[in-house]
Amino acid sequence: MSLASSPTSSSLASGSSIGVGIIGLSASGGWAAASHLPALRALDGFDVRALSTSNPDSARRAGEQYGVPLAFGSAKELAESPDVDLVVVSVKAPDHYANVMAALNAGKMVLSEWPLGKNASETKELAETAQAKGIRTFIGLQARTSPHVRYLRDLIADGYVGDVLSTTLVGSGFAYGGTVDQGNVYLLDPANGATLLTIPFGHTIDALTMVLGEFADLDATVVTRYATARVAQTGEEVPKRTADQVAVQGVLESGTVVSAHYRGGLNRGTNFLWEINGTQGDIQITGPTGHLQIGPVTLRGARGENRELAELPLPAAYELPALADARTSPAYTIGHAYAGIREDLNQGTHRVADFTHAHHRQQLFDRIEEAAKRK
Repeated sequence: MSLASSPTSSSLASGSSIGVGIIGLSASGGWAAASHLPALRALDGFDVRALSTSNPDSARRAGEQYGVPLAFGSAKELAESPDVDLVVVSVKAPDHYANVMAALNAGKMVLSEWPLGKNASETKELAETAQAKGIRTFIGLQARTSPHVRYLRDLIADGYVGDVLSTTLVGSGFAYGGTVDQGNVYLLDPANGATLLTIPFGHTIDALTMVLGEFADLDATVVTRYATARVAQTGEEVPKRTADQVAVQGVLESGTVVSAHYRGGLNRGTNFLWEINGTQGDIQITGPTGHLQIGPVTLRGARGENRELAELPLPAAYELPALADARTSPAYTIGHAYAGIREDLNQGTHRVADFTHAHHRQQLFDRIEEAAKRK
């Protein structure tokens, strides 16, 4: 859908700022305060005009704390505000569906954090609703818009490694091991949709497929090795029903062989390593955790007769000066996603993934789970 047919095109075509409303921006902090808010305020073209939380009192406190003029006690009120052009859904994954649907029913553009829904059914319904209403949507798979991943994609496309033979990926999911923070206990129930497969593995495998192409065939192992997890704040042992080991082997449509393994928790050794091996060279991507969508990461490469990997510095063309001070912050990759959204709305492009892509990606995870069940 072009900008000309967007529900808010009349206000955006003039070059005015996009009025943003954030669902889930809390006075107690959290992801929205650490990533979305600073990213939006660092960039031109956005104006954070509204927020909503679970009740009017907490919304008022958050509005005062962050200097946001409109504070609502429900997502519906925020979505229906005429001052809001783009609704940002930044709440726990089990609550995405209801909040996203409120925005769609109000006819507003919406950016939802990943995953879009708890399961394929919710994701499909939201994608189809947005398409039927002709509403522009964006999904928070921000690894694909991060500067390093875009640079990596271009290196591969330009033939840095020659023909890609194989790729190997190993990562740590941080929150899915033997301990869990009190606020993340909901991650241990797969019914909530926020699993090792969908979140850390999901963000990274989405970036991998953007760089190297989609899976033609795959096999998988998805298992739980920790029967319980210890709550860090209380020491309580709680049941753990979600997987803490995800291993996928397969072949991409290009013929590239893939081996990807994610483990719950953090390890004393390697916590993120992605290698791409080709006929003419090799590239290695490393980072402190398996959450590629947060970073930071380092690229190293070697090609031809050179056998020693050396850092591949990010060219200035991939950077945004407004985000230069946020390179080690969660706002960095989120900020590049917002820059992509602004570009898409100005130029009628589709660089940032939408809800249709979210449904497509959810189908890959369903394939992985089905493959694991066949064992």
